[in-house]
Amino acid sequence: MSASGTGDAAAGIDVDGARRFAQRWAAAAGQLGYLPLSSAETVDILLGHTLRLAAAVTAATFSDEPGRDVGRALVDDHLTEPAVLDWTVSALGRDFLPLVLPHLADPAPARQRVSQLQGTLAGGYARALRNRVFAQQSSIRRAAWSARDAAEQALRDSEARFRAVFTGAAIGIGIADLTGRIIDVNQAFADMLGYPVAQLREVNVGQLFHPDDAPGMYQHYLELIEGKHDSVRVEKRYYRKDGRPIWTDLAVSLVRHDDGRPRFTVAMVEDISDRYEMQRRLRFQAEHDPLTELPNRVRFFDELAAALADDQQQVGVCFLDIDGFKSINDGLGHGVGDRVLTVVAQRLVASVADAGHLAARMGGDEFVILVYRCAGTTELVGVAQSVLTALAAPIHVDGHQLTVTASAAVVESAQAGRDPTDVMKAADTTLQWAKAAGRGRWAAFDPVRGAQDVTRSALAAALPAALDRGEFVVEYQPIVRLADGTTTAVEALVRWEHPQLGRLGPDRFVTLAEETGLIVRLGRWVLERSCRQASRWHAAYPHVPVVVSVNIAARQVSDPQLVAEVAGVLTRTGLPPHLLQLELTESAVMATGGEPLRALRRLADLGVRLAIDDFGTGYSNLAYLRRMPIHVLKLAGGFVEGMRADGPQGDRDERIVDALVRLAHALDLTVTAEAVETAKQARRLAALGCDQAQGWHFGRPVPADQITAALSRDQDQGPGQGPDRGPDATGP
Repeated sequence: MSASGTGDAAAGIDVDGARRFAQRWAAAAGQLGYLPLSSAETVDILLGHTLRLAAAVTAATFSDEPGRDVGRALVDDHLTEPAVLDWTVSALGRDFLPLVLPHLADPAPARQRVSQLQGTLAGGYARALRNRVFAQQSSIRRAAWSARDAAEQALRDSEARFRAVFTGAAIGIGIADLTGRIIDVNQAFADMLGYPVAQLREVNVGQLFHPDDAPGMYQHYLELIEGKHDSVRVEKRYYRKDGRPIWTDLAVSLVRHDDGRPRFTVAMVEDISDRYEMQRRLRFQAEHDPLTELPNRVRFFDELAAALADDQQQVGVCFLDIDGFKSINDGLGHGVGDRVLTVVAQRLVASVADAGHLAARMGGDEFVILVYRCAGTTELVGVAQSVLTALAAPIHVDGHQLTVTASAAVVESAQAGRDPTDVMKAADTTLQWAKAAGRGRWAAFDPVRGAQDVTRSALAAALPAALDRGEFVVEYQPIVRLADGTTTAVEALVRWEHPQLGRLGPDRFVTLAEETGLIVRLGRWVLERSCRQASRWHAAYPHVPVVVSVNIAARQVSDPQLVAEVAGVLTRTGLPPHLLQLELTESAVMATGGEPLRALRRLADLGVRLAIDDFGTGYSNLAYLRRMPIHVLKLAGGFVEGMRADGPQGDRDERIVDALVRLAHALDLTVTAEAVETAKQARRLAALGCDQAQGWHFGRPVPADQITAALSRDQDQGPGQGPDRGPDATGP
């Protein structure tokens, strides 16, 4: 905002314009009623009111309280002629902004604020006037107890004052006898209800009650005329003569005889329809989504909590998420996305309207349906299928024909519990199951699977602290040369010594570490620990060289610091590079390109051996391996396990292994077979020319000290003479 002339530049208020507005205000007040002060004094007072209203309009945080204060001040300043209030409210809407705030860059917000100030000013004026009337009534009652010789004069004075207020009040005033027959009303009351004054004098107050309010109002009125209360104040509806209901703030007072018996009632009525409608709109906005007009998250949780609080009914939830909605927003724009959400909302409402279910928007592209008195999972599945079918019809938006699918989760309170948070947490978990299964599918909540997911989440959250506390250990599984049974390498396998769950294998936490990104840090720790142990073995048993094989995750391969870290570990531990082997999954190797591929070549140049783990479960592209600096192929355990079977199945897997071994040897690669559990498997692998093998037949993963003992025996007995199991050994 900006100001000119003598305006207040900081607030954007034109003080000269404010004075002109105050002068017009004072002139109107003088013409319409009695001024208790001089014209100049009145202008100064009204200028203060004008500036206060202007400050409220221009405030950074708006409050309508100044309007209420100015309304009260007008009554306090004795400007109580109703026409003055009419002029004031009209002038605020017509002249205030052009005169007082003429330089607003965007007058729309200011007009809205002025509109609210008009309402609060009128309300403050009415309340102050009503309070004055109450005060005057009190004065009348007190005057009645004055000396007898002044009683008649005081009564006439009070009646005159009351009549003046009664006639000129801006709020409705009515007087009724104890039967409810209206004795008199002022013009404001008659105008409010749209009746002539004379016609209202023939009406009983009960005829004006709104049907929904009548029972309660009759009870209030009955207690009042019986003298149980001196006053009653309520918000209630009246019917106008034209049939339109209006909301009012009603205050009814009981006037008693000198002996205390009830005599008649005086009612003061203020029309608050505009305020009530605004409150209704605000409540609707607070509880509904502005785009789809569906109940929002807040309203849904209120409804869900109320339904779950009733132990006599089961409640169901169908939680939906639109598949691939981000691609609609990104590809076609948010305008199209909003139109799609609107259509989805309409279809949801249409599909559940007859059943009385509640459809709500949780936010983004997530919707939810609340099924009251749910009959079980079967009913919920029916709801989900009905909704998914309704959404499957093409949506036409701005020339685009879009096919929308959604994933749905169905949860019943009998399985998820009576707490709203638990129910929605179960719904969210189940929705992830549905999405993982593919588009346009539904999934039902399974408490057992849910508990497993909770455990997974707890493990994922505990991983960093567990690594800090040293809860991880490394075990080593022997890898033997099939030709003579000599231990040539060991594979380092990490274990988690969980304080509550006991020892956990890598299948329980490695995937979680990859998902959370902790795999890089965990992998560094395993590499450091394994290389340090291998260096001790090399120093103690130099004539029994053992390669330590460490698994490297795909995320570690992409880490630009991988080569430097490996080189640093080798330097710190003193382990010769040729005694370190890094195992990578087949998918990680085949997807490697650019800088990761150069990193693998630099590792190979250091002398580090590289192996592909679980070969045969991924791309299985041996031609691609010619570009890779790979030294070892580790055959997936599934092929080796298949060789245990007799008949066509075992023969087929044996032929596959034979082909893989031949192709690997053609590429000058060493072949290691995994999951060897029987002597028969070992013999058949040796016959096929497989170089190395590991599995329970040769030894389970064990702590480092057991490997140390085996190496000591190998050094004493010589290669091939120790306890290591060769192809002819018996099973585990």
